[in-house]
Amino acid sequence: MINLIIGTKGFGKTKILIDRINEAADVAHGNLVCIEKGATLTYDVKSSVRLVDVDEYSVTGYDALYAFICGLHSGNYDISEIYVDSILKIGGKDFEALGKFFDWIDELAVKNNMTFTFTVSAAKEDLPASVLKYA
Repeated sequence: MINLIIGTKGFGKTKILIDRINEAADVAHGNLVCIEKGATLTYDVKSSVRLVDVDEYSVTGYDALYAFICGLHSGNYDISEIYVDSILKIGGKDFEALGKFFDWIDELAVKNNMTFTFTVSAAKEDLPASVLKYA
């Protein structure tokens, strides 16, 4: 399953994401991972959640991010939820490529009973159907 938190800058997407992560950390039956660009959430997310800064691994673009997520999963099959803050800062502003990335992630999620939540910093009306089908 894919969940999207969509809104323009200042909407409060990251705050919503942090609240969801911390709520899930209290009840999750698997491991939780939060992927971010730049180590900014260290003091906001509960210590039981694995924080990963993609800058430490030079992850840029949707292909690299998908491969990175698959690597995380292959190293730990107990991951049940992955949260990604600022997906456009990691993958880029090519919305069609974002839609294709979400298709890959959806397939991974279904096969492995995982949930993904992403923050998308954009106006809903600017996003194509390939992205909005996951909203």
